[in-house]
Amino acid sequence: MQKYVLGIDVGTGGTRAVIMAEAGGIAGSATEEHEPFASPKIGWAEQRPEDWWRAAGLAVRKALAAGELKGEQVACVGFSGQMHGAVMLDGSDLPVRPALIWCDVRTEKQCQEINERIGAKRIIELTCNPALPNFTLTKFLWTRENEPDNWNRVRSVMLPKDYVRFRLTGERATDVADASGTLMLDVARRQWSSEVLSTLEIDRALLPALYDSPEICGAVSSAGSEATGLLKGTPVVAGAGDQAAGATGMGIVAPGAVSATIGTSGVVFAATDRPALDPQGRLHTFCHAVPGRWHVMGVTQAAGLSLRWFRDQFDATRANDRGDPYERLTAEAAAVPAGSDGLLWAPYLMGERTPYLDPNARGALVGLTASHTRAHVIRAILEGVAFSLRDTFTIFSEINVPVRDIRLGGGGARSSLWRQIQADAYGHEVEIVEAEEGAACGAAIIAGVGAKIWPSVDVACDSVVRVSERVRPMEEHLATMQASYDAYRRIYPAMKSIFT
Repeated sequence: MQKYVLGIDVGTGGTRAVIMAEAGGIAGSATEEHEPFASPKIGWAEQRPEDWWRAAGLAVRKALAAGELKGEQVACVGFSGQMHGAVMLDGSDLPVRPALIWCDVRTEKQCQEINERIGAKRIIELTCNPALPNFTLTKFLWTRENEPDNWNRVRSVMLPKDYVRFRLTGERATDVADASGTLMLDVARRQWSSEVLSTLEIDRALLPALYDSPEICGAVSSAGSEATGLLKGTPVVAGAGDQAAGATGMGIVAPGAVSATIGTSGVVFAATDRPALDPQGRLHTFCHAVPGRWHVMGVTQAAGLSLRWFRDQFDATRANDRGDPYERLTAEAAAVPAGSDGLLWAPYLMGERTPYLDPNARGALVGLTASHTRAHVIRAILEGVAFSLRDTFTIFSEINVPVRDIRLGGGGARSSLWRQIQADAYGHEVEIVEAEEGAACGAAIIAGVGAKIWPSVDVACDSVVRVSERVRPMEEHLATMQASYDAYRRIYPAMKSIFT
């Protein structure tokens, strides 16, 4: 009898449920949108955890219906979700306030406090990451300082996906991959950092139990069954944060495997067999969804956002054209030679994370001449985003992270031109996977390991993740792209005094 596993991804815009058959095909899927996040002040971003639970129940029921399946046919459930959020519950297990989510950056003062009390270098040694406003710990400190009445009511804390699993199972749990983004985990030892907690006076009793991603940490409760249509008692695994789960769905699980994903932001993600550390904090180092493995990750803040910005601001005259606007833009850019005839784009529209850690960095179009056209600008944007991602590969080389296979994901994988530009910019063959279903697919794979359908995450990925296309760099482009990248690397140092 065919077995099925369910992956639930609690994103920012909505919750997605994907049901995977043991042979690897998708049997049913559905997405339910969330209420838009609230931003009461600039830099604030809040969501109601109860709305995630509502959306999860509907998404699971719709996915079951789409696959013409019953709840009892699901052997195990896995979770993924937006990282870094702060969910705080009272003694009755009700949220004391809306959750502060990943893109909430009100906590600059708390980051300074962490660096003063623990030390900027020491926090990286303890958690493998610098104190950044996105991280969960800073949001707890902000709440304690600014809303003491709310903080005094807090009896347990958790991450977004873990709140939804709590509602499904009644168990307070998290996985080491998602917990790596809290700034409270000793990432190298895969346990809560007693030094961080004691120095900043966070009670360990508030935190959930820690598990590796494929470990079973609960079972569907009566209330969870009623809300979702799943069978009471169905086992549930710990799962992973969206980056580790998404990488698992693309088969990025063994050292040497790397993904380059271009969505709104861009992420270069490498699996490692050790907690590879960048002493300068330019990369995130987190536990992977695979027991005994880690990953390093570089982030470009405005990757796909750069092309969307151009579309929104400068493509209005073609708004009535039929077809995908991005296909039209990239077709236009394809007429321009590699290197964009010397035109360069620095994609720092939202500041920059890797490699500069500079929220004040700003975008720049450099080298314009009277002979450049709109098509040159579009191609320069595509190349500039690829160069920004290549910065992470440069750091990988510095800290001896191996790069054997590069798989592309997100919108940057759907454009044939952008695929070729990335191969040329990285100087490395790139691969496209057959079906990229995102983090929910990775959560389902992890659930399959928990259900013993596959003996390990490696075996699962070998069984279900298939490469559909390989793109080799074009020899005639390599020297030009290298020269363009060398020039690109000089933009930020030259412009920094203007940015500040």
